[in-house]
Amino acid sequence: MLAVPNCSEGRDLEVVEALTEACRVPGARVLDRHSDPDHDRTVLTIAGDPMGVQDALFALAEACLQHIDLRWKRGAHPRVGALDVAPLVVMGPDDELIAAEVAHGLAERIGWGLGIPVFLYGAIATDPDRVRPHHFRAGGIDGLGDALDRGEIRPDAGPPRLHPTAGCVLVGVRDPLVAWNVWLPEASVAEARAIADRVRESGGGLPGVRAMGWYLPEAGVTQLSMNIEQPDRYPPWRVMDAVRREADRLGVRLGDSELVGLVSRRFISGPSPATLGLPRFTAADVLEAQCPAFRDTTRGD
Repeated sequence: MLAVPNCSEGRDLEVVEALTEACRVPGARVLDRHSDPDHDRTVLTIAGDPMGVQDALFALAEACLQHIDLRWKRGAHPRVGALDVAPLVVMGPDDELIAAEVAHGLAERIGWGLGIPVFLYGAIATDPDRVRPHHFRAGGIDGLGDALDRGEIRPDAGPPRLHPTAGCVLVGVRDPLVAWNVWLPEASVAEARAIADRVRESGGGLPGVRAMGWYLPEAGVTQLSMNIEQPDRYPPWRVMDAVRREADRLGVRLGDSELVGLVSRRFISGPSPATLGLPRFTAADVLEAQCPAFRDTTRGD
């Protein structure tokens, strides 16, 4: 089983190390860690047996509660929780049922064991109007708190109000996606947002592409940040073709790209990683290289 939790800490390396260490429980191991100070976010990739992964995610929620106070967080990436999202990833046709069981059990443990409200999303969403994380983040954490206070939304587990320091946790079951960032060294924020508007699904771009453009003050450049949610149909090379077209239209030069987390080998086939703007791509960035157990469940390339 695979999980890719996102934590609202990407600057304090001691805290990031404590969060990572919390996930090292029997039956689970950390395959990858990606921290970004501008986003103030850390993405972990965890694999193991179902209960081992659930134990790792619960231990991570405990560590986030201990070390992260959302009241002081100002990263570029939207967030509603210290442990912001905890998705179980469906890697094969037989995974969804057990992933749902693990996710529901995790929600109960976090919600009632730690006193943090939990909302379910993805394949186990209970609210058809709130299926993706951005549906919960749209109004920011204050907007979500107000909706809870007004009774417009109820958590699937835990108390009916946000935790004062940890917010809430979004627990989900989803298919694999590719998280992909593109640096725009000379672009303005307006240009980065214009590219994002044109390539994402909601702007008439590619289905399953979520995109945002923003300025990263510590890096000193703008960035296009994307989730490619249908990489079997629209792999990164097709998405990058669309990005280049929009950048060329605006006269914007693209910089390097970066992966956030690992990528299944079938999603990165085709043009070489270097031509996609990934000059430092290695075999260690491939999920199946880190965990051979997924080789049989990710066939299709």
